[in-house]
Amino acid sequence: MKFAISYNFAYYGVDPEKITGYARHAEDCGFEALYVPEHIVLYPGAKAGSFEIPPATPYADPLDCLAFVAAATRRITLGTGVLLLPYHHPVILAKRLATIDVLSKGRMRLLTVGVGTLLGEAQAVGVDFSSRGRRADEAIDVMRLLWAGGEDGVSFAGEFFAFDDICQFPKPYGVTGLPIHVGGSSRAAARRAGRRGDGYFPGGALHPDERAAQMDVARSAAVEAGRDPEALEYTRWGSIDMTSEQVESFAAQGVTRLVVSPTTADPAQQHDQMSAFAERFSLLDGPRG
Repeated sequence: MKFAISYNFAYYGVDPEKITGYARHAEDCGFEALYVPEHIVLYPGAKAGSFEIPPATPYADPLDCLAFVAAATRRITLGTGVLLLPYHHPVILAKRLATIDVLSKGRMRLLTVGVGTLLGEAQAVGVDFSSRGRRADEAIDVMRLLWAGGEDGVSFAGEFFAFDDICQFPKPYGVTGLPIHVGGSSRAAARRAGRRGDGYFPGGALHPDERAAQMDVARSAAVEAGRDPEALEYTRWGSIDMTSEQVESFAAQGVTRLVVSPTTADPAQQHDQMSAFAERFSLLDGPRG
């Protein structure tokens, strides 16, 4: 089992010293990765499920934040949970991600993308809300094409994006493409993960039967697409106070990574909670399971 930590802008804020201190301590504790979320805009009445998001919640740009973290750390992997893919142009996004990966020497490796749930957010960036799933699929294809393309250029003709004979450098650090994980709590997200993703990161309060069904959908979709279903990573949210028995239960479900976050905004208490978790699961000794 791998263990990662999430930085919650809504709860912890965007003070630069707190962010770098948090990331450095997570790295020192042995956490594999730091995840950050994304909202591009909010508005009065915006809801995530039944929870209304205060419109002044300070969601920083996730990639700018991760570049900042990369400069302040040495080893920790960089992740998004989730980046709202349909609201980004994939040609520009591919460049930004490759740049962070190069400058961090290969640490931009846990990109998790989703399609978003806020209608007003889609409208604000000029995206038809009903098209966001198709846009996400196409964007994944575009980015992978650009990362793998050479000096002769690559071309693409899709519903939303089109170009001829273009080249994009620098490439990701030492690889021909970055892993792309798919987030979401729907069977459509599970299918996207199986068809195009390197991993699936479902959220939400789903019934265990639905969670199992979604993973079956993801693996079946991978087989249908000619991909190896066993290569699909399975990431889930955990809690900072979880027990070994709970981790073993997740592992029995096929989970390969757990993402946790402290329950307090106080930096000293955050560090204490991270340290206690790291000691409980011997994170400095390497991945478990």
